[in-house]
Amino acid sequence: MPGTADDDAPIATSKRHDAATDLTDSLIDGKGGAITARAVTINRPAAELYAYWRDLSNLPSFMDNVVSIALNGERSHWVVKAPGGKTVEWDARVTEDRPNELLAWASEEGADVSNSGRIEFRDAGARGTVVTATIAYDPPVGVVGKIIAKMFQREPAIQARRDLRRFKQLMETGEIATSSWTKKQLEEERA
Repeated sequence: MPGTADDDAPIATSKRHDAATDLTDSLIDGKGGAITARAVTINRPAAELYAYWRDLSNLPSFMDNVVSIALNGERSHWVVKAPGGKTVEWDARVTEDRPNELLAWASEEGADVSNSGRIEFRDAGARGTVVTATIAYDPPVGVVGKIIAKMFQREPAIQARRDLRRFKQLMETGEIATSSWTKKQLEEERA
């Protein structure tokens, strides 16, 4: 059953009717009505993955839509790309921190996108670590905002899947594969 101790699947994938309530209840200071969860197994120790994630300034290296994160102790200021070339911003605070196991956060009052979530690191033996990201959020402009975000590939469920895939690539290989050339690569090829 998803969400049990012997299952790698995020609880958000459960077909149980009460799973969303269980998930929201598990978020400290849970904010947001739309919930998404994704999991990936990464062939690295939990301590290494947690340490990289815990330094929030590392997140823009693999989170495609995150422009910047300014740190101030347990609080952070996020600037994130939104549909139509715009950005949204919010302040967030760490609400729970269990080294090598879990990091949870919640946005502060006045956030452009009210959100909360958690990232969990669970040992998977010889396979490495199961990393599960769970995010609850209120899309700007409600359902219409969610539809627009999905059209522009900026919806959190889509981004969570892609960001975790990039995190896996970065942690296992030291780089993130791309399908397009950077300006520098193009110049080198033409030279």
